[in-house]
Amino acid sequence: MTGPDATGPDATGPDTAGPDTAGESVAGGRVPRHRWDGPADAPVVVLGPSLGTSMDLWLPQLPALTRAWRVLRYDLPGHGSEPPPGGPFTVEDLADGIVRLLDDLGVDRVAYAGVSLGGAVGTTLALRAPERVAGLVLCCTSPRFGDPGAWRERAALVRREGVGPVADTAAGRWFTPSFTGADPYVAMLRATDPEGYAACCDALAGFDATGRLGGITAPTLVIAGERDKPTPPDGHARVLAAGIPDARLTVVGGAAHLANAERPGPVTDAITAHLDRTWKGTGR
Repeated sequence: MTGPDATGPDATGPDTAGPDTAGESVAGGRVPRHRWDGPADAPVVVLGPSLGTSMDLWLPQLPALTRAWRVLRYDLPGHGSEPPPGGPFTVEDLADGIVRLLDDLGVDRVAYAGVSLGGAVGTTLALRAPERVAGLVLCCTSPRFGDPGAWRERAALVRREGVGPVADTAAGRWFTPSFTGADPYVAMLRATDPEGYAACCDALAGFDATGRLGGITAPTLVIAGERDKPTPPDGHARVLAAGIPDARLTVVGGAAHLANAERPGPVTDAITAHLDRTWKGTGR
């Protein structure tokens, strides 16, 4: 089963978090709510979701990943189980929250895979804490997500009217017209807190790692959806792959922005092959 209702093997408990963080500023590197899945003695892989989705975006990959790796998923501010932010924050703040989470959990090194905004967090994590990142997968993401003004306009729209207007058009941004499984993913967006969504838009507006990609030392796989509209391969994935030393690029045919959901088979195969090369798991 590869949709959002699938469950991974060896799941080890419900979503977990530290003390109640509602209203706490993400700018302080707030530790996000998170969930463990997979064998306790396996190397850890952190999975970061996209804007407007929860950690369940990664359910299509969970059965394969949890056969060999210990998977740590988290939610963005105001998304899924995570409370709304207490103020503005940056992508750097989100990456610092992952470092704090790893510190709290006693985890030294991980592989990291992220979609869209989750990929930007991974890029930033690999730059700010290179000693913590043993391998990196950047899926349908970018070193710079276009015109900052457009993101600030979207943030203003959501603060004014809620997430409904962006949810109404999400399927067309995220998937190709022939994909029939969009509803559960759009439901994630409809359940997202408006301020959490808007603050993430503001964070994306301020994100630009283009000139720093050469500083990434982790072995990196870049995955692009061939028909991705928000972050098409040209100008986004190819820039990442060209700028990160020795990065590999995989373009997935028949997939748009949430390629891991629309074409889970080839995306999962690409991720597990990369992790097998760079962060060998157990039980395979």
